[in-house]
Amino acid sequence: MPDLQSCGFLIVRDEPESSFLLMKHHARWDLPKGHIDEGETKMQCALRELWEETGITSKQIVVDPDFKFVHEYVIHHKRNNKKKEKQLTVFLARLIEPVKIVVTEHESYKWFKWQPPHSIQCQTIDPLLASLAEYWRNP
Repeated sequence: MPDLQSCGFLIVRDEPESSFLLMKHHARWDLPKGHIDEGETKMQCALRELWEETGITSKQIVVDPDFKFVHEYVIHHKRNNKKKEKQLTVFLARLIEPVKIVVTEHESYKWFKWQPPHSIQCQTIDPLLASLAEYWRNP
């Protein structure tokens, strides 16, 4: 079992073009995601983080029940600089109506055009997008 677990969403949309949402940190692009609170399921965590970081509600998306990306990696914990195993679970959802993104924990956001292969952030985003491209080729 990993020391830390986080969950989030990859949000895609069809209009005005096929694209996906990423949030801007000062040094990288990332997903709306965060750590699981006590008693929360992974899906509950992902939905909460999506709403907290973007303003997107569960009523504005349709979750794909068949896609789930799980990625494990090692981080240096900020508090004590010790190595910790982290597991990230990413769910896929399609936006079903236009939304105004409300940025609360990031510098900004961007809708990236779906045009694989992507080279955005090698640790998690690129493997996630490659996995999604494969999923869409072979559902």
